[in-house]
Amino acid sequence: MNPIKTLTLIDDDNIFVFLTKKVVEQTNLVDLIKVFGNGLDAINFIKENKDNVDALPEIILLDLSMPIMNGWQFLEEFTKLNPLIGKKITIYICSSSISHDDITRAKSINEVSDYIIKPITKDKLIDLIKTL
Repeated sequence: MNPIKTLTLIDDDNIFVFLTKKVVEQTNLVDLIKVFGNGLDAINFIKENKDNVDALPEIILLDLSMPIMNGWQFLEEFTKLNPLIGKKITIYICSSSISHDDITRAKSINEVSDYIIKPITKDKLIDLIKTL
């Protein structure tokens, strides 16, 4: 299995980010991990690089509850931007929310591939990468 070039974490929880980076590194399947603490910084990065597909991630792990711009607001902006991006970006919501409403809402958004309840395990991460 070939490694993916870039995985992006959009999450403001430093402990989750630290642990997830460690899990990702253990897989040896990701060359670069980019981290954004809120959706606004992430969407601005994507807007700035929409024509530079090498800078864009293959996978985004997106939290829902963040300051400045939450995951839902990020998805709203990403959905508008997606047709202009020359690369398929697979988005997984990675949230501690077990709300049925959140899961149903997430699965109704075409750009969302799956809803993962935190924490993410090494096996789950490997499965996600294999599906690309």
